[in-house]
Amino acid sequence: MNTLEKVQKNLDNFSKSERKVAEVIIASPQTAIHSSIATLAKMADVSEPTVNRFCRRLDTKGFPDFKLHLAQSLANGTPYVNRNVEEDDSPDAYTSKIFESTMACLDVAKNSLDPVQINRSVDLLTQAKKISFFGLGASASVAHDAQNKFFRFNIPIVCFDDIIMQRMSVINCSDGDVVVMISHTGRTKSLVDIARIARENGATVIGITAKDSPLDRECSLSICLDVPEDTDIYMPMASRVVQMTVIDVLATGFTLRRGSGFRENLKRVKESLKDSRFSKENIL
Repeated sequence: MNTLEKVQKNLDNFSKSERKVAEVIIASPQTAIHSSIATLAKMADVSEPTVNRFCRRLDTKGFPDFKLHLAQSLANGTPYVNRNVEEDDSPDAYTSKIFESTMACLDVAKNSLDPVQINRSVDLLTQAKKISFFGLGASASVAHDAQNKFFRFNIPIVCFDDIIMQRMSVINCSDGDVVVMISHTGRTKSLVDIARIARENGATVIGITAKDSPLDRECSLSICLDVPEDTDIYMPMASRVVQMTVIDVLATGFTLRRGSGFRENLKRVKESLKDSRFSKENIL
């Protein structure tokens, strides 16, 4: 049963205030998808906490998550593009949908992150003697972004998006090495195999992946992301943005953990790049 069907079926089970929310959604689900929680609350003449309570009654984690599930209920989307986009969408419509679905996915992922795992991952990264970032397909671009972030941290960084190079690299791993495996589905067989080989050779493996996936089970620890994007059917979009945001979180944690002296080194790196750019004054 999809989310819209759940709303309709449980209409008589909602409280008086929750029923007002349900009736607004049933009357115009497309409007609800593109509304803020404040707008929907005003339309239903209820409070914002009531809208959140209504969303949780439907087994979603809050309003952004509810909107994602509601969008799934209305359409299967255009295969191999995006589940929220329809064939006849105008540029204005599909632009709005992509931005809104990405922002909603980021909010859902933020609320699903385990700060303990983030903290533990930062511990391991700051203590590593070498860090490797591996991903394939869309996740390979995330691995390269991670390399760009961590490269300036004065620690050996490796990044490969070729499976043979990944395999040779982890065979040479040893105690103190950290390998970060990035995969939205966590079901890519070669990456799961690479994670196993890395651990067998003494490396600590951090997964940025789906909870309870084969990759999650093979990692030393995982940062599990709840991103409702079916990349088996649709082009990876929001999942890649969420992964990059997690990399930014880890890079920030790394920088703060290293202290003010370390940030002075980052300042020198930035200053060394000044001559490579036109000054703002010259542009004006």
